[in-house]
Amino acid sequence: MNRSHTPIAILGAGLTGMSAAFHLKRDGVPFRIFERQPHAGGHATTHVEAGYRFDKTGHLLHLRDPAIRELVMRWIGNDWVEVNRRSRVWLHGVYTRYPFQANTFGLPPEVAYECLLGFIQAQATPHTVAPKNFEEYCLQKFGEGISRHFMIPYNCRLWGVHPSEITADWCQRFVPLPKLEDVVAGAVGLNDRELGYNTSFVYPRLGIGELPKGMARDLPEIEYSRAPSHIDWEKRELHFDDEIVTYDSLITTAPLRPFVQALKGVPEPVVAAAAKLRCNPLWYLDVAIKVPSKTDHHWVYVPEEKYPFYRLGCYSHFSAAMAPENGACFYVELASREEPIMAEVLPQVVSGMIEMGILSSPDDVAFARPRRIDYAYVIFDHAYFSSLEVVKPFVQNARIVAAGRYGDWNYSSMEDALIFGRDAAQKARLFLS
Repeated sequence: MNRSHTPIAILGAGLTGMSAAFHLKRDGVPFRIFERQPHAGGHATTHVEAGYRFDKTGHLLHLRDPAIRELVMRWIGNDWVEVNRRSRVWLHGVYTRYPFQANTFGLPPEVAYECLLGFIQAQATPHTVAPKNFEEYCLQKFGEGISRHFMIPYNCRLWGVHPSEITADWCQRFVPLPKLEDVVAGAVGLNDRELGYNTSFVYPRLGIGELPKGMARDLPEIEYSRAPSHIDWEKRELHFDDEIVTYDSLITTAPLRPFVQALKGVPEPVVAAAAKLRCNPLWYLDVAIKVPSKTDHHWVYVPEEKYPFYRLGCYSHFSAAMAPENGACFYVELASREEPIMAEVLPQVVSGMIEMGILSSPDDVAFARPRRIDYAYVIFDHAYFSSLEVVKPFVQNARIVAAGRYGDWNYSSMEDALIFGRDAAQKARLFLS
């Protein structure tokens, strides 16, 4: 068995792992990076079939950090577009603008009235007790109408659990809190600006997979189809079939719960805490159609239970190059976490898309493919923070930097993934002997 040593080992060549490797390489710090798959990118990849291009659902670049933006632009080259968001909510048979809480104009009058009045009452009510869960947060911040018609049912479908099971602490960045004047203006059709963190985005013309391709070109060091069969965290060894690699510090972007559970000799309290970390998978459909979409929306939120999907987006509205001329392609995120029976689900999906004015006929569909993301949504339940307070000190004391959306077990953006990698490189260097 060959033995070798690297100061820093990196597990995973997704955006976070490659970002960490890039920053180490730029600073002249030796490392090795291992990727289980034969390609880089993780969830940020693009699949091509019959001239249609599909990402793994919507992967968009909301770039606020100047240094990260400069790197992204170098990695994707000149073949990209910058897009102003066109997102909508489909409810009660009509489209309204996103975010729902500031755009109730166009809904049935009784619904708009209930939402507006509930918001005003919520704002006028003093709340001396902090919300214990996300359901209470919605009721306190948005009122009964907005919560009942959108916030609670939509988030049930998104997370796969009721909002009462989710802590209120996760959502400050990702759930827009409009001002009273925005809600009133949005109720009468006078809102003149987009709200939220994702009002515009950068998108590679040929799909999000162009970003990891560009990153990988800077990192010929990536060792593909290589994953350790065993990690000895006490000896700081990665065991492969043909090699044992020792390290001073380890960066892992693997999902935190199974990573910790796979380590041998971990103290029982840590194992028990890791077992409480929850994450739901996601089933979605890639749908190709033979005609142009009849709407121009980038993505649509669907809170009503009668539809099998809670959100759908149009890749070819991000970039026309994602579909053949006079065609279009979509991702359709399913509310059920069970594997879809296509003979049952696809007709329901197509019927919903026709009802929403996206398609004219089932004959518009060229093909549809079911896809699964094993780790999609980390659940911020009431055991989340207390569990991490046990797991993270163990990981750190073992000279391991757990980074990324799933390595750090969080909810974050693509830009965050790149920042996490940059930060992980700095943290890993602190362990060097």
